[in-house]
Amino acid sequence: MCCVKGGVALVMKNETRVEDGSPGCSATISFGERIQSSEQFNQIFKEGMALVERTANYLDGLGRRDAKDLAPAITVLYATESMRLTTRLLDIASWLLIRRALKQGEITANEARAKRQSVKLQTLGRPAHTKGFDELPTKLRALIEESFEMLDRVLMLDRAMTLNATSASEASPDVNPVGIQLGQLHAAFGQKTS
Repeated sequence: MCCVKGGVALVMKNETRVEDGSPGCSATISFGERIQSSEQFNQIFKEGMALVERTANYLDGLGRRDAKDLAPAITVLYATESMRLTTRLLDIASWLLIRRALKQGEITANEARAKRQSVKLQTLGRPAHTKGFDELPTKLRALIEESFEMLDRVLMLDRAMTLNATSASEASPDVNPVGIQLGQLHAAFGQKTS
C-alpha cells in the first residue's frame, strides 16, 4: 500500500491509498488492477501469445525435422520436454485470456477467480535440472527458457493480483488495525490502552 498524504508517500503491500487530507476521503487503488488495465499487461499478453504461436510453428515444422536427427534417448527427452513446454504455454495462455476477459468486462471477478483455480502455473522442470537438456535442439531449448521467463512474469502478476483481491475482500474501510490490536492488548492484559 502506498499512502500519500500531504505530499508524503509510503509504500506497503500491493496497493496505493490516496488521501486528499479531508476527513473520510481516501481511495485504495490496487497495483494488480492497475497493471491489468495498463499497457504493461497488454505487452505481456502480446508477448505470451506470440510465444505460443512461435512454439506451435516450431514444433509443427522445424522441430519435427530436428527431432529426427536426435539419438534415441534424446528423442524421448525431446518428446517429454515439448509436451511440458506445450502444457506450460497453454496454462500461461489460459491465465492471460482469463485476465483479458476480466479486463474487458466479459467475465466478473468471481468468474475469473473460479476459472483461475483450474489453471496450474507450475514451475517444475527447469532446464538446469534436466539431464541431457544441452543435447536438445537449440531452438527448443531457447523456447523452453523463454517460456519459463514468461511464466515467472505471469506468476509475479498473479501473486500481485491475488494479494490485492484477497486484501480487498478481507479489508473494510471502517476497520482500524491499530484499534484491533489495542483491543487485543486490553483483553490480554486487562489494562486500558490509550
